[in-house]
Amino acid sequence: MNGDPKLYALLERLNIQFEYIEHPPAPTAEIARQYWMGHNVRHCKNLFLRNHKGNRHYLVVLDCDRDMDIRAIEKMLHQGRLSFASEKRLEKYLGVKPGSVTPFGLMNDTENHVCLFLDKNLQNAERLSFHPCVNTASLIVSYEDFIRFLDDTGNMYEWLELY
Repeated sequence: MNGDPKLYALLERLNIQFEYIEHPPAPTAEIARQYWMGHNVRHCKNLFLRNHKGNRHYLVVLDCDRDMDIRAIEKMLHQGRLSFASEKRLEKYLGVKPGSVTPFGLMNDTENHVCLFLDKNLQNAERLSFHPCVNTASLIVSYEDFIRFLDDTGNMYEWLELY
């Protein structure tokens, strides 16, 4: 299976069942959409941002069918100007490369530095999909199991009305 072996070990430890979809590299939700056909699941777009000072990092997870207004996110977070984090920061905090951003990368944030903000709309989903730390596969997990995963990471997360 494509993906981080540590993730699969963690999912096993947490007794989280998943559906695995292997596909060619899909660095964006728009590209990945073609591989999700026929799966009853809410697909997510994941954005890794930093504040202007570079001392705070945010993972924003939203329904892939929604657009994200970074200026609106800035106003909600009250952290000043936000921008996309560099490849170096992605690797340092989430252990992933650009195009593979995923909340599953929070398992690599052992100091719980990254704050997670989730689209409130996702609370209505039965199942969600994310890359397993590489963009050549997608994992589908139940909403409840996803929350168990998040609780296990210890990172702060908050549900936001993102639109």
